[in-house]
Amino acid sequence: MLKSATVTEILYEKIKTKTARIGVIGLGYVGLPLAVEFARNRFIVKGFDIDPNKVDYINKGNSYIEDVPTEKLLQLMNQKQISATTNFALLSEMDVVFICVPTPFTETKDPDISYIQSATEQLIKHSNGQHLIILESTTYPGTTEEVVQKELENSGLKVEEDFFLAFSPERVDPGNKQFNIKNTPKVVGGVTEDCTNLAALLYQKIIGEDFVYKVGSPKVAELTKLLENTFRSVNIALVNELALLCRRMKIDVWEVIDAAATKPFGYMPFYPGPGVGGHCIPVDPYYLSWKAREYDFDTKFIQLSADINNNMPQEVVNLLHEELNKIQRPINGSNILIIGASFKNDIGDIRNSASIRVMDLLLSKGANLSYHDPYVPKLEFSEKHKEVVLESIAITKDFLAGIDCIVILTNHTNVNYEMIVNSEKKVIDTKNALKDYKNRMNIVKL
Repeated sequence: MLKSATVTEILYEKIKTKTARIGVIGLGYVGLPLAVEFARNRFIVKGFDIDPNKVDYINKGNSYIEDVPTEKLLQLMNQKQISATTNFALLSEMDVVFICVPTPFTETKDPDISYIQSATEQLIKHSNGQHLIILESTTYPGTTEEVVQKELENSGLKVEEDFFLAFSPERVDPGNKQFNIKNTPKVVGGVTEDCTNLAALLYQKIIGEDFVYKVGSPKVAELTKLLENTFRSVNIALVNELALLCRRMKIDVWEVIDAAATKPFGYMPFYPGPGVGGHCIPVDPYYLSWKAREYDFDTKFIQLSADINNNMPQEVVNLLHEELNKIQRPINGSNILIIGASFKNDIGDIRNSASIRVMDLLLSKGANLSYHDPYVPKLEFSEKHKEVVLESIAITKDFLAGIDCIVILTNHTNVNYEMIVNSEKKVIDTKNALKDYKNRMNIVKL
């Protein structure tokens, strides 16, 4: 216990004085902003990634993520506050290590935590006996203790003697101009009280004491993240199903939602669309459902909402089929223009994008496909259509003249919607992007 107290005190002092060396494994949409925020707060940060291109970009001060301005990254590089490497042996020089790696699911919707396991193996291989390890990757309840802690301890390392371990869910919302790491509360749950306190102290150094919320265990913190995104998934599914009903009833679902949003209590607006995208909302309900089966519990409601959202790309294709039928055109051979490839407006993030799933379906049906997205210059498709590579086209009157139908899947604010509407081509609007163009006969809403 004497060693435990000593190691705790050493880490506490290093964090308090900002002399703790920070390592971040995984330099994607979660890891890079986190690394930059610690560097901005005068910690020395080293990022670790298996992708040499990412490492090269960072070490040249170039950002590949919209939420991290290149000028900020370059400044921190020049100040020697941040650097990146593919050499995981340097983990031994770190005091704190964040794990911010991808957690996708398999084709059968089972969790794939292989990246977490690989990061843990690297930590075991390069342990220095005083690491504070914080897992931020979204995962199912129990991962921190049943996978990371178990593997560390099976290697002979002991909690509070050789390592401290906590989970804190990332809450990154790409492209959000209002909320970011600095003003979004952090939920922290450690495997022991000292683990929780050390992790909480660390986060307080970049976001302040009032923005850190301690919970009793990693499981609580892990489930917090799944609840947040399952809540969104369920409510998006509700309005998606309502949108399909409203189409049959010839009622504008967007007007209904706007009217309901005038109620100052008991309601918050969610909006329909071609499906859900990004890393979290399409993934988290399946992580929760998978874990629930371990307890002989069937999450019917959660599964149903995920299924509704996953079926929305097909509903968009069905609507397109109906509209083309009216002009006696099949999808096969028709010239279809897609507006928006990213999963949300005004960013270039295409992870799990519903737009790309719609495009995949249209390619399977033989459509002559083109797309416009100012944030996504080039698209490569899935294994089924790996030979297809598309580049974003410029919207011109001449180009629109040869299009049979336009489908808006992402509501980017810098798209020339006026030219699209005035082309008189049939436009399927799944995002209410054309709300200012009322009573135009060529517009069809989802």
